[in-house]
Amino acid sequence: MAAKKTESLSFDAALGELEQIVQQLEQGDLPLETALKQFERGIQLARVSKQKLEQAEQQVQILLQQGEQEKLAPFTVEQTTRSSAEDE
Repeated sequence: MAAKKTESLSFDAALGELEQIVQQLEQGDLPLETALKQFERGIQLARVSKQKLEQAEQQVQILLQQGEQEKLAPFTVEQTTRSSAEDE
């Protein structure tokens, strides 16, 4: 995979590339300089992935906090039917 700017990768793309790098390094067939470059790229990908994961966790926390402020009512079929009838 061609080296893309790490920050522009999605979480899934960064994780996929990181997995490929780990496999290459585990095989042990890479020359030392190539292995070091791959290791450096892996560190970058791991940091960006961690940052994106932390951002996602923050979004989930915000959504959960907003949800706690709202009162939830039990769902019933009657409410849905009534709402549909009122819309017509």
